[in-house]
Amino acid sequence: MAVEEIELDLPTTSGFELPDAVASYLEEANRRIDVLFDTERNKRTPKFIPSDPELLYAALAEVTERDLPLGRVYCEWGSGLGLGTCMAALLGYEAYGIEIEPTLVDASRALAEDSGIDARIIEGSYIPEGFESYGGMGGEELVRPEHFFGGDGEFFAPSYEGMPYTTDEIDLFFVYPWPTEQEFMLQLFDALAAEGAVFLAYYGDGEICCYRKTGEDFE
Repeated sequence: MAVEEIELDLPTTSGFELPDAVASYLEEANRRIDVLFDTERNKRTPKFIPSDPELLYAALAEVTERDLPLGRVYCEWGSGLGLGTCMAALLGYEAYGIEIEPTLVDASRALAEDSGIDARIIEGSYIPEGFESYGGMGGEELVRPEHFFGGDGEFFAPSYEGMPYTTDEIDLFFVYPWPTEQEFMLQLFDALAAEGAVFLAYYGDGEICCYRKTGEDFE
């Protein structure tokens, strides 16, 4: 893959002070998440597991301060309640979250609207039409469509309905994958993003990694 890892210098959660607007937003978001689990409505969306929002904000803030993304278009794959999407919006990104579960789409849109945050939540799959996954020995693997490239070898970037950009115009991606999907997500990023795009992935247990699409294949 033509993807390189970028080291981040993230602070410990206990030593990181959130801006007031972010802290206020996360307080309300956490309250709604608690209600979701206390009322067991999360059973309707069993794959919904929140990431570490404070750590994610620190990562978003660092890549932004270091000016790693080439622009300010953000996309979150599997946005859940939209925490990453809304925090990216608070950092000045044109932020989009893609979520397939209608219950979470409605909840995340309501949370963003009630918080006065201009974040766009799109209902649908983040795997573009024609792309598929299959279970390999080490987890999910990406299958690209037969006509991924045109006859002259030119790459045709797909787009998501409701987003006015093709995938190669997205500057910063974020995903919290299941362990068996980690390699698949890197393959999908490698396939869809343009050179210079940045990819954040939360792997659980306080681990968040940063990658950049390059013009060189490292495999």
